[in-house]
Order: sequence, then C-alpha cells, then structure tokens
Amino acid sequence: MRSISVTMNVTLDGVVQGLGRADEDTRGGFTHGGWGTRYQDDVMAEEMAAGMRRPGDLLLGRRTWQDFTTAWGGREDGNPITAHLNAATKYVASTTLDDVATWQNSILLRGDAEKTVAGLKAEPGPALSVIGSASLVRSLHAAGLVDHYTLLIHPLTLGAGARLFDAAAPLTEFTLTRSVTTTKGVLIAYYDRR
Repeated sequence: MRSISVTMNVTLDGVVQGLGRADEDTRGGFTHGGWGTRYQDDVMAEEMAAGMRRPGDLLLGRRTWQDFTTAWGGREDGNPITAHLNAATKYVASTTLDDVATWQNSILLRGDAEKTVAGLKAEPGPALSVIGSASLVRSLHAAGLVDHYTLLIHPLTLGAGARLFDAAAPLTEFTLTRSVTTTKGVLIAYYDRR
C-alpha cells in the first residue's frame, strides 16, 4: 500500500490560492496572487529540495497539473526540482481532461478522485506526493486518504481566497513530527496521521 503526502503553502487564515504568480489563479476575483514569493529563502529551498529527492510519484489535480505543465514541462534548466518533476510519474485526477500526453510520464486517473486514488493507493508502489491541488486534497482528506501533511505556514493573512478547508473537514488527528522555521518566518510543519 502506498502512502499519500501533501505539501501545501498556506497563510495564517488558511488561504492556499495563487501562491506563486499574480495570474496563477484569479478565480473569484482573487487579487493577491504571488503572495508567497517574498517568503522564499535558502531554508525553504533546501527543505523542498529534500522532499523532492525522496523517491515517489506525484498525484496532481487538473488545475495544478495544467499549471505545472506550462511552468515545468519540457524545461531543461539544470534545476533539480525541474528534473524531478519531469522524470516523476505524474498521476492526474480529473473528470474533465481527455489526455495528459503533453507532459511526459503523466497518467490520467479518470472519474471520481476518491475512488481512483483509493485504488491507486491500495496498489504496491512508491509513495504518492501531492503538491498544491487544494480541491483534490480536500476530497482525499474527507475520504481519509491523506497520511502526511507538510504545511508551509506563511506569516500573513489575506482575508480572501480559497482556503485549504473551505467547509468542515472531518475530525482527523495528526502528530507534529518535525518543524523548521525559515529566515523569513515561514513555519514548515511536518504532520503524520495518527
């Protein structure tokens, strides 16, 4: 059985929308895109690179996969994160995509994400990592499929935007296994499901 780990950047008020660029995700009139870039530093880069060095496959929702395809797919810049993302097997949970051939090593999981991912998790194979993909994470969490969270908690509130858990999440307990504070005040917290 595979484990599922989620890595998510989040504000103090729970916003996960539009971390990297002003135009990344403007749904709902969101105007704070790019809020996370000013908090990047060497500590964060090393922590994220360490996660990328662990073997495993990626599990992405449609929107994140499409965004990553544009940002990372086909790039050859010597960046170890680029190399990891391009080489990894990428499972894409979607009810609307017909094809994922535009980014190498992508496999489409058609239909209900909870069922298709539960089936994938039950198979033998490497761990599955989810980066971003908030809608997918909400569904997987509600189905009890998330084993680990890495939350990068940024020291700001936005007051608007999609949150990690928009509605009530089911009672689920986690244990803090490790934490790191960056030079810019981001708390990187590692949690395992109890």
